[in-house]
Amino acid sequence: MSIISTKNIFKTYSNGKVQVNALNGVSVNIEQGEFTAIVGPSGSGKTTLLNVIGGLDQATSGSVNIDGTEITQLNDNALIDFRLKNIGFVFQAYNLIPVLTAKENVEFIMLLQNRDKKERDKRSSSLLKAVGLEEQTNKRPNEMSGGQQQRVAVARALASKPRFVLADEPTANLDSQSTTNLLDIMARLNKEEDITFVFSTHDQRVIDRARRVITLEDGKTISDETRD
Repeated sequence: MSIISTKNIFKTYSNGKVQVNALNGVSVNIEQGEFTAIVGPSGSGKTTLLNVIGGLDQATSGSVNIDGTEITQLNDNALIDFRLKNIGFVFQAYNLIPVLTAKENVEFIMLLQNRDKKERDKRSSSLLKAVGLEEQTNKRPNEMSGGQQQRVAVARALASKPRFVLADEPTANLDSQSTTNLLDIMARLNKEEDITFVFSTHDQRVIDRARRVITLEDGKTISDETRD
């Protein structure tokens, strides 16, 4: 069974009297362990598709099945709980909590999951080490570079032991070296821990590293390429 399955997803926004069709019948299946990039020009629908898969936005019609759960049928509270337990998110703007240290930012989602202090401490330390930030544990976001902040965001996304990670333009604000470092970490976690990553991106560096590239245009899938 696919870990992610969308069927005939449509998403329509109202812009005054104008209807904007962001997604036009998108169907895609993603298997456990994939390293997939969803690409396309601005306005193609790639971020909208990622948000619909992640339950951050609701499809106008169609279905989204995550590992056997039809999330389009969940009420708001059930959807929040499902996201918390099953999906990791990495955003372009990092979205770290400014008053918390790197370690506290990683721990925060586990706090929401009611994990005990010992487990939170052990897992957050392990994840920060995995992303090469064991020396930055007690620093706050404004004391770290953009690349370091994004690596904290990756560690935070993994803290909940999600079924997969959705990354929306994760390299958009990073320089070349930071991008390489981040992609190396994600590729290693994908290979060694079988963590599924799905990117929304226009960054050729990300596209080159992806093993599957799904291209959208005008809200439709125009190609789906899997590489060896």
